[in-house]
Amino acid sequence: MALYLTEGDIRQVLTLQDALSAVEDAHRWHATGDAIDTPRARSRTPTSALHILHGAVLPLGVIGYKSYTTSREAARFWVHLFDAATGRALAVIEADYLGMMRTGAAGGLAARLLSNPASKVAGVFGAGWQAQSQIAALCEVRDLDEIQVFARKRDKLEAFCAEQSARLDRKIRPAASAEEMVKSADIVVTITTASEPLFDGRWLKPGAHVTGAGSNALIRREIDETVIRRAAVVAVDARATALRESGDLLPALEKGRLVEYGMVELGELLNGMRPGRESDDQITLFESQGMAIQDLTLASRLLEKARIAGLGRELPY
Repeated sequence: MALYLTEGDIRQVLTLQDALSAVEDAHRWHATGDAIDTPRARSRTPTSALHILHGAVLPLGVIGYKSYTTSREAARFWVHLFDAATGRALAVIEADYLGMMRTGAAGGLAARLLSNPASKVAGVFGAGWQAQSQIAALCEVRDLDEIQVFARKRDKLEAFCAEQSARLDRKIRPAASAEEMVKSADIVVTITTASEPLFDGRWLKPGAHVTGAGSNALIRREIDETVIRRAAVVAVDARATALRESGDLLPALEKGRLVEYGMVELGELLNGMRPGRESDDQITLFESQGMAIQDLTLASRLLEKARIAGLGRELPY
């Protein structure tokens, strides 16, 4: 019988290491054709929207989709898993926490592959739900001395930094200004819903790495064209997805300042098919839009752990 797993069930079994491992495997398999990913599709009404990403992960024998709805009331997320051989339903999984962790894991994976190994200072734009896993993943892959965070609401920012510093046992503090933060950072992460660039690309110091994780729609922009022009490597989850929905990259693509195969996929870096950082002073960029196969790979692993732990309830199909 198929299982239904709640957010509470997932929180009992999901670790950051699970997310990092699953996202890495998903990208390796995508680069070799063993994972199939279809970019996000959206249906909109005047008051809400339905978003669907789907694909298949052949080494795990699963096929499925992630669906989520957004409205002024709330955003709600689910992953639906099926047996790739038979089409039989395996699970329906509430996926807010799952999605947040896999988004952070993608940023962490990119930082591991592209940032300078000697990076000590990170700067993060955004102090919301998604920023938590971005910071945790950075701490997992780099030995950081300090993380600065910049956000519009100072009271919320100070509380966020205090909570994350206590949770991760790292120095995490509010940034005095966006410019000061970027100029001092070895790694810059943007995880917001901004529609205009958050900083001037000229502020980046030589050797910096940037992860843009919030621009997953054409109306969103977090980085300017200067960042793209200065980047020796522009990496993406998948070119097909970036071409459809990366608001950060679209202006450069339309002007011919960036071309499709000028973008490197994470799986190509992992499998040694394309080069990544080649010197300490190169600037690198990762644009994260998210892929169904990241969710499906992680969900499949969590389903196994949940069954062992006796979690979830059976569905009548």
